Amino acid sequence: MRRYLMIVMAMGALLSVSVAGLATGDTVKVGNLEFTADGGFSPKTLPKKTLAPIALSATGKIKMADGSHPPALKEVLLETDKNGAIDVKGYPACTSGKLQSQTTPAAEKACKGTLIGTGTTNVEIEFPDSKPVPVSSKLLVFNGGFKGGTTTLFIHAYITVPVPAAIVTTVKIKKINKGRYGLLSVASIPKIAGGSGSVTSFSLKVDKKFTYKGKKKSVLTAKCPDGKLQANATAIFADGTRASQDFVKACTGKG
Repeated sequence: MRRYLMIVMAMGALLSVSVAGLATGDTVKVGNLEFTADGGFSPKTLPKKTLAPIALSATGKIKMADGSHPPALKEVLLETDKNGAIDVKGYPACTSGKLQSQTTPAAEKACKGTLIGTGTTNVEIEFPDSKPVPVSSKLLVFNGGFKGGTTTLFIHAYITVPVPAAIVTTVKIKKINKGRYGLLSVASIPKIAGGSGSVTSFSLKVDKKFTYKGKKKSVLTAKCPDGKLQANATAIFADGTRASQDFVKACTGKG
């Protein structure tokens, strides 16, 4: 059985690393579960030997073939290509505490100047003996800083059903030395509506350039020494489902 394709999930976990949208656009089925992902990065032509700025976009949809309520996503583990990097040094950082219980406008104000990406997400909330309720929200990706070898990102969403609540996903990114892979990202998604809410779709874009000590920088960078960028993702769901998938995305090296 082909395993569940789950890159760029984590309401943008994918976003948080320089994987550069390694989703394929295919619909992958595991039992009753169907997931469709797509994404991309620009520019597609990159230096062979030095890192260059990139922008990342990602979209995804989750549904059950029989129309039932999908399981909630708990965690995403993402190993990404050693030829990509994330660098937030010199860019202002926010904290999770400032985002908790905040509406979208309030979160933007509380963490002004730390935003690195935006998007949207749709969530389905279903309580026992009730019809599912669709809820939409804007996604905000904030820099949480770099400390002790770990980069932290916070992904904020805000829902109003059944009661107003902020959902703050924490993404921890650190370097690894595992063959092709050089970064590990771990995205921890909190319970939505007490566990009754599940993400059904998302779209996200990260394209942050800034200046630090007179030097122009990009949060996401990559190089293309051998014509491809690669990643492996593992998704863990509330019902115990655990699945992994490898990804390869072509690029053109220059220089």
